[in-house]
Amino acid sequence: MAALWKSGLSILQRQQYLKLLPQRSCICTSNTLCSSIQNIDKVLIANRGEIACRVIDTSKKLGIRTVAVYSDVDQNALHVSKADEAYHIGPAEAKLSYLDQRKLIDVAKKSGAKAIHPGYGFLSENTEFAQLCSEEDIIFIGPPASAIRDMGIKSHTEVGMRIVKNESEFQTQLDSAKREALGAFKDDVVLLEKYIETPRHVEVQVFGDQHGNYVYLFERDCSVQRRHQKIIEEAPAPGITDEIRQKLGVAAVQAARAVNYVGAGTVEFIMDKNHDFYFMEMNTRLQVEHPVTEMVTGLDLVDWQLQVASGKPLPLKQEELSLIGHAFEARVYAEDPRNSFLPGAGKLTYHKAPDVLNDTVRLDTGVQQGDEVSVFYDPMISKLVVWSNNRTTALNKLTKSLQNYQIVGLKTNMEFLQNVASHSEFHAGNVHTGFIDQHYSDLLPEVQELSSKVLCQAALVMVLVENSRRCTIPNSTDQYSPFATGSGRRLNETYSREVRLLDGSNNVNVTITYNSGNAFTIKIRDETFCAEGNIEYDNKAYKLNSIIDGVKCLGSAVFHENTLHYYTFDSSYEISLPKPEFLSVGASVIGEAVTPMPSEVVKVNVTDGESVVKGQILVVVIAMKMELGIAAPRDGIIEKVLCQKGDSLDKDVAVVQYQKEDKET
Repeated sequence: MAALWKSGLSILQRQQYLKLLPQRSCICTSNTLCSSIQNIDKVLIANRGEIACRVIDTSKKLGIRTVAVYSDVDQNALHVSKADEAYHIGPAEAKLSYLDQRKLIDVAKKSGAKAIHPGYGFLSENTEFAQLCSEEDIIFIGPPASAIRDMGIKSHTEVGMRIVKNESEFQTQLDSAKREALGAFKDDVVLLEKYIETPRHVEVQVFGDQHGNYVYLFERDCSVQRRHQKIIEEAPAPGITDEIRQKLGVAAVQAARAVNYVGAGTVEFIMDKNHDFYFMEMNTRLQVEHPVTEMVTGLDLVDWQLQVASGKPLPLKQEELSLIGHAFEARVYAEDPRNSFLPGAGKLTYHKAPDVLNDTVRLDTGVQQGDEVSVFYDPMISKLVVWSNNRTTALNKLTKSLQNYQIVGLKTNMEFLQNVASHSEFHAGNVHTGFIDQHYSDLLPEVQELSSKVLCQAALVMVLVENSRRCTIPNSTDQYSPFATGSGRRLNETYSREVRLLDGSNNVNVTITYNSGNAFTIKIRDETFCAEGNIEYDNKAYKLNSIIDGVKCLGSAVFHENTLHYYTFDSSYEISLPKPEFLSVGASVIGEAVTPMPSEVVKVNVTDGESVVKGQILVVVIAMKMELGIAAPRDGIIEKVLCQKGDSLDKDVAVVQYQKEDKET
């Protein structure tokens, strides 16, 4: 059962090697086995977004018809358009749609789907739903209810987890964790575990079939986490020997066998610096990070799930499985790392995938340009997955792909991911669950002043756009933009103009002198540049081809809400055009206790007339499956509480009103 390690294969050799692996659709040893196989010709995906699209893709390759379900806000979602059929199942709130077991069963029966794939999250680890499917004679593509019950009663790894370091925090943290878990999974059972300092999170992918066969598909390292949510995963785990790898695999298979496990599962371990490991829990479903395992084994795990669910034996034996190369997965989220990683929601105005997508660079997503990232669900936009023949080249490919990935319309963690991937300690494989906290200042450094050369390129784009349109900049609705109007160069005279750009909160004065054609002299701060170039408009982006002081510079620019998003081959920048102060958005809520995003009130901690101190948590809201505390912005007395438990509030809504301070006479 030793792992076969093939790390030196080229991409072409890898493809050729994978073709040689035996792919057995069914090995029948008796008539009984053959008769137990059920043909799955239509599957309902009881999920949404990226995982729904993922299951649909494999199902289509296998000739299996697909049925999607959708809530009110998902009517135009990508998974709906990709499926053969789609059925509406209720309002946006998950508990009234994607978590409504009876509705899902009814749709399966109505559509004629023989099986339900739960994806991950929602009902994927719900014992009652797995049992209900069995009672309704619908194949649940996952383990039996008994295995979920035996292995699945645990704290949910993506929500509800808390670290308690002293007794006084315990009850508050427990109550909060239970509320989050109940809202996301309709299950508030919480597991207490010993907390181990600076551990690694190493997990093993296992598979079992209905005939008692088990295999492990090697390990993944998911140590780099934030709030117990994985950020970058990789396979295999760095620094793990074949001996430890085999011990991990054998232990994981033993755990699966102990509960008669069927299907895809993940056994998670805590590993210390000596590579001693301890069982943590088992996820009784397909994991978000399963693509890295697919990349290093050359297998389609959803295909395996469908085969096992239909009653077929596992396609491969343990000795036929091998590791090939190295893979990384980076989770791209709509969130603001510089604002406590606050989840975001809004329109995906511009979405450009990395330049090269092939069998070694993969993008799993459930959204496309123009879609809305909804406040009601997880804010993950996509998963960027890369493979190469060793860890170093795979990491270089991940970094390059992140640099080539462009998103405009809402804040993302893209820059943060790049900083993690390029960190020296990450390159060295020195990862643990406290990695982000330990290197926080490196991963989120202070914002630096933009170079004059970058600002020059941005100014050049703007003036070239203006010259090409002679009116308003496309996608800009700001009539006060300094580039919104202008006639350009005047005949028989040198024409110069002054404009003001915004680098963060700093005003930058730019002087542009029009020369012949598309040539300009641009002065920024105390530097002067000779710049010329041309632009080409493509899919909401302007491609810049320029020469600045004799050096060729390429870039692309997207205008959105009075901001220029400018991209070079290895970096991205935001340059704003200042608006008059009287037009500033949100001025009425500055300094007030307001909701940071659309959310639901789950707890109100203050009453009318109560004195509060700055930083005190006034109201607790939940959005995107995460609790957020709204703190008092200053000391004072609450005149009136403006919300109550259960209220649904929009962004920037005040939750309390302070008493007005008496003016001194």
